[in-house]
Formats: sequence, structure tokens, C-alpha cells
Amino acid sequence: MLTLAADSSLPLLSVALLNDASLLGSVVLEGKGSRNEKLLPAIDWLLTENNIDRKSIELFAVTRGPGSFTGVRIGLATIQGLALALGRPVIAMSTHEAIVPGPARFTIVDDAGRGEFYVSVFEKHREVVAPHLEKEMPSDHVIRVEDFLRDGNNVAVGCARRALQVVRAGEQDRYADATPIYVRLAEADVKLQQKRNE
Repeated sequence: MLTLAADSSLPLLSVALLNDASLLGSVVLEGKGSRNEKLLPAIDWLLTENNIDRKSIELFAVTRGPGSFTGVRIGLATIQGLALALGRPVIAMSTHEAIVPGPARFTIVDDAGRGEFYVSVFEKHREVVAPHLEKEMPSDHVIRVEDFLRDGNNVAVGCARRALQVVRAGEQDRYADATPIYVRLAEADVKLQQKRNE
């Protein structure tokens, strides 16, 4: 199954193209502040390099956060738009799920700013604790997103591989929700709430 996946929720934007388990190609770009200008060209470049027409893509996969609010929206809108135009299914998952390396118990941790961390827990690839904020860094079986990216890993590759597992298990319905996972309000929304409460 030809699968195209994207993650634009993190500082490094990533795109991956897989044919079943075989990785045909992937791209990682610095994405801060310019994801909307880079995501579609990265997808097009990947397809052109592999001589593949968009119409050949059978499955789309995308992360939905937590991470950059703008980045999450750009990734979801782009992938959903492509899938809708082609009449293909979309598997949407948390960014943390795309990072989980295997079926053991893992705690995924990402810097949320303001001295807080986005944290979620997975066991056997299942989310057992949904993304939430914590003030302190957990210590049990932790994978830090920052380290994951620094080690050269591509989040979109993990997203595509997980999406294929989901399809093979017949669990697409569980991954049909493409609502962004923001965990907390955007800065603008916080200020708006504060004004209303004054």
C-alpha cells in the first residue's frame, strides 16, 4: 500500500513515502515559522524523485499534535485536502504515537514551553495516558522528542509505519478523528479568556 505521511507539529517538518514496509524516500526540513511554504513542495519533491503521481497514493497519514499550534493545523489541512481531492483515507494520530518505537511501555515527553512538558504514555502501541501537561520531567522509560529528532529520526516515517499497522488491524475508525491535539489553549486564547474574566 503506497502511503504518504507528514508531520509539521514539531520544529523539524518531515514527510515520508512508503510502499508497504519499504521506505521509498523521506524529507526532513527545518520547519519553524515556514511550514506552510515547505510542506507541499516537500511532498511534491518526494513524489517527483520517486516518479510517483499523487493519484497513486492509497493512504495518507498525519500527526495531530501536541506541538506547534500552527504546524498542527497546516499538516492536518494539507493532508486532509490531498486525501479529499483523491478520495483516499486518512489515518490521524498523536505526534507522540508516531514516535513510539515498539510495543513496550514508553513515556513520550516534549518541551511545551513555560516550564512544562507534553507527556503521554503508550503500552503495546496503545495510548494508555493521553497527552497532558506536567511540570516535571517523568523518569520511567522516557523518550524525549528532542533527542528523537537529534538522533536523525523522521517522525513521518513512524507515522506511516504506524498507519499501515492500523489499517492491517482494521482499526481505521479509531484514527478517523483529525481534531488537533493542542492540550492547552493558544496564547491568544489565554489572553482572550483573561480579558473576559476582567
